[in-house]
Amino acid sequence: MSAGQALSENTEQKRNYVLRILEHLGADPARTVVHSWNGDLTAAEFRRCVADAAARLTRAGAGPADTVAVLTEPNSPAMLAARYAAHLLGAAVVHIRSMNARSDEDELPAAEQARLLDATGARVVLADEPNSPRGQELCDGRPGTVLLALSRAAATSGRDPLPAAAPFVAENPAVIDLTSGTTGSPKLVRRSFGVRGQLVDLSFGTRPPEHRPTLLSVTPISHATATMVDAALAAGGSVVLHNGFDVDDVLRALAERQVTDVYLAVPHLYRLIDQPGLDRAAFPFLRQVLYSGTAAAPARTAEAARIFGETLVQLYGSTEAGGMCTLTPLDHCEPELLSSVGRPFPWVEMEIRHPGSGKPVERGATGEICVRSPTLMDGYLGETDRGCLTKEGDLLRTGDLGHWDKYGYLHLVGRIGSVVKVNGIKVHPTTVQDVLLNHPAVRNSVVYGTRGEEFIERLEAAVQLRPGARCTGDELRSHIAVELSAAHVPDAFDWWEEIPLNPSGKPDYARLRGQKEVQ
Repeated sequence: MSAGQALSENTEQKRNYVLRILEHLGADPARTVVHSWNGDLTAAEFRRCVADAAARLTRAGAGPADTVAVLTEPNSPAMLAARYAAHLLGAAVVHIRSMNARSDEDELPAAEQARLLDATGARVVLADEPNSPRGQELCDGRPGTVLLALSRAAATSGRDPLPAAAPFVAENPAVIDLTSGTTGSPKLVRRSFGVRGQLVDLSFGTRPPEHRPTLLSVTPISHATATMVDAALAAGGSVVLHNGFDVDDVLRALAERQVTDVYLAVPHLYRLIDQPGLDRAAFPFLRQVLYSGTAAAPARTAEAARIFGETLVQLYGSTEAGGMCTLTPLDHCEPELLSSVGRPFPWVEMEIRHPGSGKPVERGATGEICVRSPTLMDGYLGETDRGCLTKEGDLLRTGDLGHWDKYGYLHLVGRIGSVVKVNGIKVHPTTVQDVLLNHPAVRNSVVYGTRGEEFIERLEAAVQLRPGARCTGDELRSHIAVELSAAHVPDAFDWWEEIPLNPSGKPDYARLRGQKEVQ
């Protein structure tokens, strides 16, 4: 029996994860379970919010055959209540407020939200008070689509009993997610209740919490940390929700909220370790600092390891596959491993194949990373053939390029679609980016391809210097040429006080490509 088969037979997978959350909420009603930027809630208050949303959905006839569109303020208790209410009734959810916006304050345009309703067939929009006007706008003129408005007062005055849970059917759709669209048009990812349950159970990786966790989330709980939040509450813990990343707010939460687990995008981690005096700070409750999202520079990772020690964990994953590899705290003690993303999780099978032929490459050779896991998506919405799968039918082609080292650790090279052909030579932007990040004056950098007149490809670099550091474009050109070759030197360097990020903590390529301040 494979690891994936063993996991799929876990008894918890035969029941809805929301039931576990509700059981914990009912067992300790006075405990504060949600600390939020727009108000804290006890277990009893949060349970009433879920009951209120579920009752409204029940009266609207929502059930397993339906998709509920969730339109709430970012990282709010209402967002969680809406999701758990829909899942309790067996309905799928699609979050439509800011799936791929540049910031949490920047919601998706109405036209894009309408497209998502059309694509998913959602006939119910569950909105909080601030978003109800937009929700009504989306429902107007759409026969059969109704708006259900959530009330802030439900936490204290709600009287609706929880409706009975729908029968658990593992194959039924649970979530329709949007990919980050970092290197292309975003796609809609389908996940069933069975796969969603696997993700919840495995969200803490190989280190499941031994006590009630307190998870701090600074990235969208609709996407990046969705199942981690679900897992924390399903384990009887609590969550601390921030509306975006702020260093001072994070440090205050780590000290005052007894946070045990925190997820950070790689640029967030960089900002945190650059904070003066952090190496002298004490966080006695901290169990895990999980970072992910983009490639991490070994030099910066080593800095983080010196500060956070045995709590630092790197995750390599994707929207389509879930978590795939991890670099453990012990791995962070070995400098030669810091350029890798670690080894596959025990439940993950991974192969590296030639992007063209699909045949396995020789050990150590670069190829496309392909993965088999119980957390794989069920497919892209509207595509019945799960087109990113190999001919075997259950091995996902990730589109990422990588190779194994002699220790069996995975090293990422880049994306298949992001290779830039400069003067006939294929250049992987991440290779150049890693070299830039090793320069002592560079605090952060992103390297990417552009296409100008006559479709000629160029390589450009966005650079953020360390405070007080001075560096010229010529110095960086020389540094790259020495470490790699003249062919790897970007055509332009754009200087930023701070690299712009999207809500998931990844570089905002739309803004980067719009900046043209060349030195």
